[in-house]
Amino acid sequence: MAEEENNNAQQEKKSSKLLLIVIIVVLILIILLGAAIAIYATGNEPQQQQQVQNTPQAREKPAIRTLSSMEEDEDNRRLSEIGILYPLDTFTVNLKSDAGRRYLKVTMSLELDGKHIAVELDNKIPVIRDRVIRILTSKTLEEISSRKGKQKVSLQIMDTLNAIVTDGQIKGIYFTEFVIQ
Repeated sequence: MAEEENNNAQQEKKSSKLLLIVIIVVLILIILLGAAIAIYATGNEPQQQQQVQNTPQAREKPAIRTLSSMEEDEDNRRLSEIGILYPLDTFTVNLKSDAGRRYLKVTMSLELDGKHIAVELDNKIPVIRDRVIRILTSKTLEEISSRKGKQKVSLQIMDTLNAIVTDGQIKGIYFTEFVIQ
């Protein structure tokens, strides 16, 4: 009788171990399936490359954009519609302030209308950094802490940089880091 109880106990241990292994395998399969679906869903969008024409109309600068039109563009654009991005080094600047010191650390990327403008930007990096620093240091905490303020600064940077480039245009500014201290 004692042997029978011992055998039953061993069988229960084996079945519980087997059940645990089955549960672990099922969980791993679910995780892998979820990851595969996520990768497929994000990587399935077709990449669109923009073709730039060499006509005088294509080289013309766009009219100055308003903040409301920029908000509409930003809200309506899909990720697949965003053009080539040109990352800039991080900017750390003092904000304009009457009381105390406030610092702003910003990293951003410029959206370009084509690859050809990147060469011009490479050659003008010191000028670009100077213009961005001048714009950022002229702002107060109140001016840049809201969403609308960030969009206004973004529009000002874009307009300023578009005024100095000749081989194309900057279509957007994307902040990848924005820290106020």
